[in-house]
Amino acid sequence: MAYTFMLTTTIPAAPQDIYEAWLDSMAHSAMTGGEANMSAELGAEVSAWDGYISGRNLELIPGERIVQSWRTSEFGEDDEDSIVTILLQEVGDGTLLTLQHSNVPDAQRSYEEGGWQSNYFEPMTAYFVQRQSAPVEREDRAPRNEAMRKPTPKRAVKRASARQAKASPSKARKTVKKKAKAARGAASTRKPTKQRPKAGRGKRR
Repeated sequence: MAYTFMLTTTIPAAPQDIYEAWLDSMAHSAMTGGEANMSAELGAEVSAWDGYISGRNLELIPGERIVQSWRTSEFGEDDEDSIVTILLQEVGDGTLLTLQHSNVPDAQRSYEEGGWQSNYFEPMTAYFVQRQSAPVEREDRAPRNEAMRKPTPKRAVKRASARQAKASPSKARKTVKKKAKAARGAASTRKPTKQRPKAGRGKRR
């Protein structure tokens, strides 16, 4: 026997972001904590949770709908693949994710009774909350800022150099004048020195 169930949750992210993360191997692995091999190509084989889950992409509508065949290593040889349908609808708090899991073997009740919540919904919420709170890296903006800087024209550089060269002698002349003026001022303030009479020039008797 097989059965179908439906679960809903709200993820704090845009529908397109959830869609892309689900179908990206690195993001899917980061969300769940288990190695995943995902693809955004229709008909591609997929796997998750270190190979515990395997399946195939059956229908893909960007930002809206993901349908995958889904089976685990606990399925029996006679069990057909189950079908996972994920619907993404934008709401005020993020995205309403509706999951329908059909053709599930009757013995596999753990998926409905907390399996999806603990292994996907809760870690997905934590993943997107952490991603939103992470500081924006400035490395991507730096190259663009450097590229936007206009190079200084060669003529402007030459003119600036010429002005600097002309300004330098005048500065030097001003400095010399200041020093000379200071020296004259110092000389004028000196007290006259009394001259001693030279020996041998006294009055004759």
